[in-house]
Amino acid sequence: MTFNPLKSRYAVLYAFAVFFITASISLRIAFIYVSLKDTELTLKSALSIFTKGLIFDFGVVLYFGLLYAIYLLLLPQKLNRSSFNKVVSYIIVFLMILISVFSFFAEFTFWGEFESRFNFIAVDYLIYTHEVVNNINESYPLPYLISGVVAITIAVMVLLIRTNNFSDSFKSNTRFKWRLIHSLIMGLLIAVYALYINNSWAEKSENRYQNELSKAGIYSFFSAFKNNELNYEQFYSLLSNEQAFAITRSLLKESGSRYTGNLQSIRKNIKPLGGEQQLPNVIMVVLESFSADFMGKFGNERKITPVLDSLADHSLFFTNMYATGTRTVRGMEALTLAVPPTPGNSIVRREKNKQLSTIGSIFRTKGYQTTFFYGGDGYFDNMNQYFGSNGFDIVDRGRKLAIGDDYKTRRTMIPDNEVNFENAWGICDQDLFGAVLKDADAKFTAKQSFYNFVMTTSNHRPFTYPERKIDIPSGSGRDGAVKYTDFAIGQFLKQAKSKPWFSNTIFIFIADHCASSAGKNEIDVAKYHIPALVYNIPNSRPTRIDKICSQIDLYPTLFSLLNWSYINNNYGKNVLDSTYVPRTMIATYQKLGFMKNDSLVILSPRRKVESAFYNRSTNEQRKEKVSQQLINEAIAYYQTAYYLYSKGGLKE
Repeated sequence: MTFNPLKSRYAVLYAFAVFFITASISLRIAFIYVSLKDTELTLKSALSIFTKGLIFDFGVVLYFGLLYAIYLLLLPQKLNRSSFNKVVSYIIVFLMILISVFSFFAEFTFWGEFESRFNFIAVDYLIYTHEVVNNINESYPLPYLISGVVAITIAVMVLLIRTNNFSDSFKSNTRFKWRLIHSLIMGLLIAVYALYINNSWAEKSENRYQNELSKAGIYSFFSAFKNNELNYEQFYSLLSNEQAFAITRSLLKESGSRYTGNLQSIRKNIKPLGGEQQLPNVIMVVLESFSADFMGKFGNERKITPVLDSLADHSLFFTNMYATGTRTVRGMEALTLAVPPTPGNSIVRREKNKQLSTIGSIFRTKGYQTTFFYGGDGYFDNMNQYFGSNGFDIVDRGRKLAIGDDYKTRRTMIPDNEVNFENAWGICDQDLFGAVLKDADAKFTAKQSFYNFVMTTSNHRPFTYPERKIDIPSGSGRDGAVKYTDFAIGQFLKQAKSKPWFSNTIFIFIADHCASSAGKNEIDVAKYHIPALVYNIPNSRPTRIDKICSQIDLYPTLFSLLNWSYINNNYGKNVLDSTYVPRTMIATYQKLGFMKNDSLVILSPRRKVESAFYNRSTNEQRKEKVSQQLINEAIAYYQTAYYLYSKGGLKE
């Protein structure tokens, strides 16, 4: 008997494909009509748009239909006419259509706002669900929209039923051989799409609208989710690259620095003005979600950070340092790369993040061994891949390297017998510090200088930690977690002081980001204010730095105190330099902030530029016009940072 796909078990799947592709082509035509003036349509570009668009649409159909195709492959023939199969098929197809129709509605509103297919902004909307749902509810008649989506879905289902697609599927007697061949072909095509059909294939035209029209919304959404970035050049205010780099190079120039790269580079050679180079060990402890206002030094009266408050009086103490972002991976990016936060997610989670010019690479040129310590599973948030691909050894609590891990690094698992307390995020800070001490002892014995990046976890929900260590019960809230972290730091330093390597070791305590900031889509300057202390610097007196600065300025400042000569490719500045002008960079996934003294510039998609005066005493941001020069400086920093990352200019 001849196999007829349209009368086979796959009849509904083919009907869905026709519906989806027809609807997607109609949507593409609507977008062309809406943006006809900017599209600069020609016969050649129209053919390219619809050809590429059809290929992307077909890819979406393949991905959409995969689950149902697997179900149809495995369903025994005797159950094909059963009520069970009918219920399952109706539910699966209904959901496929519902999601498709919803995505078409969402794409239409998204195009109206951004004149673009889904990108990282759409992914961002999933991250900030509360804010976005409220915004949509206030902007659109949500009950009517939802009712419309459901009504259209039901109408399409009725059409498929009346055109006998479901009955043809249920009545069919498709042999397993044909089902297997169908599934293998489908799987092969999906593999081709996954490996070779990248969303960037649509971005070949110099006309942005033609590129966007060639894409398919859902395909673009998952591509953005995978790549974790938003194209700065496409959505933000721009200068010419020549002007942007000229401004940036002027801003980054400081005493003892000399540019060594071309005019579209920031690679520079730093040479101290005098003094002997010092090579102490460095242990940087990055404190999870640790806002400045937890500390008594910043006005907190709950006495939950006695150790850090005391330590501040004996350290290089930054009182006005700001995190670049609102998540751990953004803090890691700032502290390892010293670059402004480019739109989208942190470089830690992106592609093209290997063999970069990191702070660790500067240490390695001085003979240091660099190690990343994490109390949880470093597979989370791509941390192990990032650090392992950039020259760090790894000590964590996670799984063994899995098949497909494409980085080579020395990996040490923290053993069970060295763990006294563990929750969902990882081992407690005391146990993590125990691993750091053990490693430092081994390296000192081997006469090996070390630089350690230590990421804590205890100050993270569910705020649990070992009992009877502090006077606040475990799991009772943030204050207890903060106080336990502070206690663990005290115990860590107490043990370290008994070690022979202590006198030649610098300890840095700095936050990755503030608490209660990860869900914010607006820039609230106070939610970026973090503590930063550098303790035990050789031949250096305790110093308080009140100038506004950024996480990215930490190491250039430390290196100046150590009299290091080095080549770097970063945006950080020595805050102690006489030419330093107070400034910082703070961002959400979309909004990019640049604050110089008390003037704030915010760059947003759709090339939007806002400005305000920031009153630190009241935490008020009053809208106020600023000079075009300041706006250009903000644009230059972010534009060049994105350019260098995307063009490979941040490589070693």
